Amino acid sequence: MSIAFTPGEPAGIGPDLAVIYAQKKSRKNLLVFTDPDLLLARAKKLNLSIKIKEKNNTSIPGEICVFPIKKNTKTEVGVLNPDNAQFVLNTLDVATQHCLDKQCDALITGPVHKGVINQSGFDFTGHTEYLANLSNTQKTVMMLATEGLRVALATTHIPLSEVSKHIQTDSLQQTIKIIHTALQGSGIAKPHIVVCGLNPHAGEGGYLGSEEIEIINPLIKQLNRQGFNLTGSVPADTAFTPDALKGVDCVLAMYHDQGLPVLKTLGFKKAVNITLGLPFIRTSVDHGTALDLAGTGNISLGSLHTALDYAQNFIDNQHA
Repeated sequence: MSIAFTPGEPAGIGPDLAVIYAQKKSRKNLLVFTDPDLLLARAKKLNLSIKIKEKNNTSIPGEICVFPIKKNTKTEVGVLNPDNAQFVLNTLDVATQHCLDKQCDALITGPVHKGVINQSGFDFTGHTEYLANLSNTQKTVMMLATEGLRVALATTHIPLSEVSKHIQTDSLQQTIKIIHTALQGSGIAKPHIVVCGLNPHAGEGGYLGSEEIEIINPLIKQLNRQGFNLTGSVPADTAFTPDALKGVDCVLAMYHDQGLPVLKTLGFKKAVNITLGLPFIRTSVDHGTALDLAGTGNISLGSLHTALDYAQNFIDNQHA
């Protein structure tokens, strides 16, 4: 079996990741869903030699296993083109189906450019939502991880002005249960999850907001009575101190920029994005398309290695 990899935006560094990773002597078994001509052109730009293999397994440095998906529009390195959006989505569609059909053990996604996809006429808010729709999954959770820290999100890509109305008991309960189950699936018997408050100082007893008193804290008590190991709600400004994180397996932030700046500061170039709740394993590099670095070779594979390691860990625990 193999791990599916979608390079994402063709003008960015996604194809570079596939080409450079293929040079490694010790590597995971990747099946890249893309246009072979795109990889050949990028390898030429990088002054690297590759051989395309339309099969699922190779251990020879320089060989890339590819599931071919043709691209109708020429790619200029570093230059976005809305005409490539359909191709990007096609790679996701086909790779996802391979995972649903158990032809691949997991999916790792490269960086896409949400703006240019929407510019082309597609309603695309991100991989997390798109993959949930493809797999008919009602509820997913976005979790990012780096060494020593995991951060999950109660809400993802929505405006800050809409966060409060999305913090509801049923949705939050589903989120916590998905995190709990996923962490158990990664080998943690009784996950310790810290839950942040929504408001400054976790609401300051209701003076700075009532969501903690009315929704978050009662749910934490309810779930702890059921055997969960939850702490909270805690003020987000102290949740990430070294002492506060001792013995913690995951911090649940209420919105995107409450938790992710901390994680990305700690784990820049070596973090991973994980979608929990899907019927297959999905991890992702935790960086953007880096258009200015495409074709230069001046990139780090750190996040890709982390994404691969996390995917392999989930695979191993599923088969244990």
